[in-house]
Amino acid sequence: MRIGGEGPAPDLPVAALVADVRTQELTCWVCGQPIDYTAKRFDPNGFEADHYYPVSTHPHLAFEPANIRPSHLRCNLSRGNAEPAPAGAWVRSEF
Repeated sequence: MRIGGEGPAPDLPVAALVADVRTQELTCWVCGQPIDYTAKRFDPNGFEADHYYPVSTHPHLAFEPANIRPSHLRCNLSRGNAEPAPAGAWVRSEF
């Protein structure tokens, strides 16, 4: 589930975390590039809260703030429900 997407509304700690991420203008955790925090919803380069451990495989972590990472919409969609890459893993250049 995406924050602001379909499914149950996020609880307050997750909503506060997302608001905090937006104010810090953190980079995308998937590709390491800057995120356009002014982009409109559904813009591929805009912000989307990503779940480090996918909700499809870890539903109990859906609203766990420690499981949320800043990402581009395109990076989140391309990652799908894959497990996170190990630290130092290679990332394709087109990201």
